[in-house]
Amino acid sequence: MGFQDPVMSVRWQRDVAEDVVAGHGVIVAEFVDVGFSRRLSWEQRPEAAELLVEARTVGRRFDAVVVGEYERAFFGDQFDQVMAELFECGVRLWLPELGGPVDPGDPVVQALMRLLGAQSRREVLRTRVRVLAAMEAQVREQGRFQGGRPPYGYQVVDGGAHPNRVHARWGRRIRRLDRDPATAPWVEWMFARRLSGHSLASIARALNEQGVPCPSGVDPQRNRHRSGQGWALLTVAAILGNPRYTGRQVWNRQRTDRDPTGQAGVRRRVQRWNDRDDWVISKAIVHPPLVDERTFVAVQRIRAMRPTRDGETRTYLLAGLLRCRVCGRRMDCHWVHERAGYRCRHGHSSTRSRPARHPKNLYLREDRLLERLPEVIASVQHMISDPPESPPPQPEALTAFLRLHDLAISCDHSQLTVVADTHALNVPLGPSRQLTLPMEITDPTARRTNAVG
Repeated sequence: MGFQDPVMSVRWQRDVAEDVVAGHGVIVAEFVDVGFSRRLSWEQRPEAAELLVEARTVGRRFDAVVVGEYERAFFGDQFDQVMAELFECGVRLWLPELGGPVDPGDPVVQALMRLLGAQSRREVLRTRVRVLAAMEAQVREQGRFQGGRPPYGYQVVDGGAHPNRVHARWGRRIRRLDRDPATAPWVEWMFARRLSGHSLASIARALNEQGVPCPSGVDPQRNRHRSGQGWALLTVAAILGNPRYTGRQVWNRQRTDRDPTGQAGVRRRVQRWNDRDDWVISKAIVHPPLVDERTFVAVQRIRAMRPTRDGETRTYLLAGLLRCRVCGRRMDCHWVHERAGYRCRHGHSSTRSRPARHPKNLYLREDRLLERLPEVIASVQHMISDPPESPPPQPEALTAFLRLHDLAISCDHSQLTVVADTHALNVPLGPSRQLTLPMEITDPTARRTNAVG
């Protein structure tokens, strides 16, 4: 739980290891991973990985590895993997549970190793369940701050003596959230702005134009994974959707899953959002609110997705198949004048004002694109299949044909080009597999009603 003295822990483990090898040899090197979970494979623990690397070398300093405690070294089926690798290198493995070297061919030893592996896994899972249950109760009943980055608009301050008298006697104190005088007014401003009907993009644009530092700009040490260059639409949406601004403590909005990456025994951490029903919310207000609950609920209703006028679902047949020839970006789906269309703003975002010399937006109507698709596909048919296939007659079949052959269409205001879709934008097929056709499209600045679907 973080209260163990690493120096004393290493000391007693070394004493155990020395007792195991007494009369057989001496310890010549130590490999100790401090702060790394046993759930990590040996390749993911720096010191353990270094041990495996040295075991493979000819001039290694040791001919055997002795472990201070099985549960400290192995989790689940890690023992079998490590044992096999060390055995292949000619290195013996010694365990205190056996009082000496491991005989991998002994069925009794195999049964004991599986029992210890299950016990190590059970210990981790049991501790995890207990800790999470305690944290949930602390948040719900006490509104306890569980650590992490404070939300934008708050700062972490001293919360007084620890409620556990034993911890309090040791001098431990709790932490809590309090208003940040520099950023809290901007959070209140955002809620008021949104409640008055302003869009998320206009709020972000106003913050950028006024030079208000974004969350990663205010606290770069806790946001090293972000650029801190300015406000984004999703940043504003995240703040307006965070219930902690009502003064209640909220926990378990996210969880960390460990997914396999394909390498043996190696897992990566992936953060995922939990359902709202799984959130843990304090019963009482425990820190200064920046917005009242009625306003917060009203803002959430504004943020709800607008239904279409006719109640139907919009369908875009060419979604993901169009690339902008000007900038190479994938074109966005865009519904205007009761028609499906596609647009590219060349990297411009509604959160910032448009630069003076920024290229004009590219707008293309879907119906006009579909009219040209049969001609385009027929012209490249002989380059794709032998013998050439007949062009599919229906629009759905045309787009399915493009996806099947990993093709895309590069577009601008005047022409279409068939390109290979290799998940990197605007990759040409080459001289023998590229076709350019003229595309008659009205300049959107001249007649917007004809240029936008």
